[in-house]
Amino acid sequence: MTVAALYVDIERGPYASMLGVDCWGVERNAKEYTGPHPVVAHPPCGPWGQLAHLCNKQDPACGPMAVEQVYRYGGVLEHPAGSRLWQVMSLPKPGEFTRDGLWTLEVDQCRWGHPCRKRTWLLFSGISRYALGALPVHQEPTHVIDTSSAEKRRRKAIGAPVRHLPKSRRHLPKSRRHLTPPVFALWLVALARTAQR
Repeated sequence: MTVAALYVDIERGPYASMLGVDCWGVERNAKEYTGPHPVVAHPPCGPWGQLAHLCNKQDPACGPMAVEQVYRYGGVLEHPAGSRLWQVMSLPKPGEFTRDGLWTLEVDQCRWGHPCRKRTWLLFSGISRYALGALPVHQEPTHVIDTSSAEKRRRKAIGAPVRHLPKSRRHLPKSRRHLTPPVFALWLVALARTAQR
């Protein structure tokens, strides 16, 4: 069964090399996807995260559209833990279920090989929780995501604590932070193939 990978980085991400995956990146406007296949959606997280006030280059309309696409065609949407998209769209929080088959799970992408601790919320539509199977064993991160200098200044200005990073870990470049680990992508696609809508 074909799965549509929406809002993905086709050049650097893992989806373009996967069989049976129809990729929608920058060149193909994923907001125009109208089925019929189940989806794995990675809408831009900047407008919905903790640093949304600094995000001015990502389209915030992609988030709500991705929720509609996952609901309509079945599949899974991936976003950072605590994403405001859940509040705005009245989505179930981790561990909650709705009558129409939506539910959310929190995972850490370190389990699938992401170099940083990356807490993630997964919104499932039409996928049984029993399809997940056992999750991989948790791995320790090898890198950290550095908070930008501007964010450190902002936190100081409002009296919030500035996080000091362990010197034993390397900083992950900004260009690689959003990339989905290949094993995680395979797992998400396999789950999307089980979707019943």
